[in-house]
Amino acid sequence: MPGDLALDPSALARRQLLVMFALDCSGSMQGDRIASLNYAMRTALPELAEVAAENPEIDVRVRVLRFADEAAWQGEATSAVDYVWQELAAHGETNMGAALRTLARALSPEEMKGRQLPPVIVLASDGLPTDDYEDALGEFFAAPFAESAVRVAIAIGTDADMDPLDRFIRHPTARPLRASNAVELVDRIKWATTAPVKAVSSPTNGPDPLATMGGGEGPPQTEIIW
Repeated sequence: MPGDLALDPSALARRQLLVMFALDCSGSMQGDRIASLNYAMRTALPELAEVAAENPEIDVRVRVLRFADEAAWQGEATSAVDYVWQELAAHGETNMGAALRTLARALSPEEMKGRQLPPVIVLASDGLPTDDYEDALGEFFAAPFAESAVRVAIAIGTDADMDPLDRFIRHPTARPLRASNAVELVDRIKWATTAPVKAVSSPTNGPDPLATMGGGEGPPQTEIIW
């Protein structure tokens, strides 16, 4: 009898939430900055896994894109609870345009199949793009899922160029999160990793995850300034 059949939740199609990180690994990130970025990601990803575990009806997946002389994915999209962080090294130029084009290709119906929530994209950089960023930005926003994505930017260091990060966010009130030292970078990465995911996975009347995202211009939390 149909009434005697138990519903197996695993048989239902889960909505997928893709969280993509585009991380600057250029030469200007060498030393403390890249070490702090690696540490921030190692500490933030377990918190993202906890958020994923709290929302079993959503398949939260992580994918990391490194960019320097070129842009390259660090493997395929992987469940947040299973993702293992791979250490990043810094060298080369800041080809942010190449990163945006790579992201654009990933934001297509061919790549994002099935039931999808708006993806979350976190762009973290400390420098001025050294390639054709302007054309690449147009290609990025022409991608089918780019406009609906929750786009977060982190400006690493007091000398980071804010303009390309602002234009990536393209939000009426949100600004890039500024990280001027290692402590702030960990804090910004943790927020960018969990807050937008919680908002996107909430009911449709949930708050705009970027509405409270300012420039992070408060006093530094340590005496070491980048």
